[in-house]
Amino acid sequence: MIITNFFNLRIIWLSLAIISVLGAEVSGLQDQDSSTRFRQVNSAAIQLNEPFSVVKNVVKLTRPAVVHIEAKKRQKQPISSGSNRQSSYVEEAGSGIVLRHGDRNFIVTNYHVIENSAVSDIRIEADGKWFVPNRVVHDRETDLSVMFIDRSDLVPAQLGNSATVDIGEFVVAIGSPFGLSHSVSYGIVSAMGRRDLELGPQGVRYQNFIQTDASINPGNSGGPLINLRGQVIGINTAIASNSGGSDGIGFSIPISMVMRIVTDLIEYGEVQRGFLGVSLDARFTPQKAISMGLERTHGARVSAITPNSPAAEAGCQIGDIILEIDGRTISNDSHLVTEVSLVPIGSEIELDVFRRGGVKKLKVTVGDRTSLKASN
Repeated sequence: MIITNFFNLRIIWLSLAIISVLGAEVSGLQDQDSSTRFRQVNSAAIQLNEPFSVVKNVVKLTRPAVVHIEAKKRQKQPISSGSNRQSSYVEEAGSGIVLRHGDRNFIVTNYHVIENSAVSDIRIEADGKWFVPNRVVHDRETDLSVMFIDRSDLVPAQLGNSATVDIGEFVVAIGSPFGLSHSVSYGIVSAMGRRDLELGPQGVRYQNFIQTDASINPGNSGGPLINLRGQVIGINTAIASNSGGSDGIGFSIPISMVMRIVTDLIEYGEVQRGFLGVSLDARFTPQKAISMGLERTHGARVSAITPNSPAAEAGCQIGDIILEIDGRTISNDSHLVTEVSLVPIGSEIELDVFRRGGVKKLKVTVGDRTSLKASN
């Protein structure tokens, strides 16, 4: 809120500065004819709007890559009419973004936008044209879906690097709040790395959200969060709200995470997730960390190790506290699970672990989580 108010004060200051510069001319408006007055007002307006032209250009560049989605969704519990049970449907509007992978265009949206919808019940609008996808694949655990389409005339979005996003950075959101397609809102990045959020009845298992105060409402889901370079840095997914509308707390999946999931969905039809082979202590608290001699109150404590797993082969031990992966600080157990799941299978990573009062480095080759499920 402080940053937003400061931004508004800057607008007021800029307006007053322009009026001050043109003060001599404005003071004489009453003595001039109408055409001269309009020319001077127009000149002042151009100077006032110039600092904000970048936002207008960002919108012009990115709107063609944003699509409007309408989905007819089957209710999970059919309604009863007398002795017959009838299928019930609800209509839901959402958003999507056109991305290019290889030589094809695809549309990415949130899974919950098209959940329980048959492919034929999903309608997509881009540039005034309606069409349906050919095929849809989902990853429920990150709330992402990819729609396969046979259209080369769509404009794909330019992608940014969510790893370089800073708190306080100015952002723009485009989507279909309450079904109003291609609506634009703006704000800042309020926080990074939001996790452990309770999102809907199904929830989202792997979380690492960008938080923004850009206005996000029902229907924005699946639409892009964009930086001032016109690059997509996130997919708008959820809001924290007491009213059901925007309260200034929205959450976007970072585009680096989106593309990791999307690439697997396109190439394999499912997400290939990495694993270490450790069980983690969910009761490991900052207070326990301090009592064990840690100066930093973060990390994930290992409570068990799967035999013959990557962690076992790397020499990981019960009681180890995993502090970092390849230099990235680990906040807690759920953060560790998310980070490892995004590492490509077979990649070697370096773990910094706290063990018996010191920090030890371990090299681990990330395994395939599907093989772990198959062995159970």
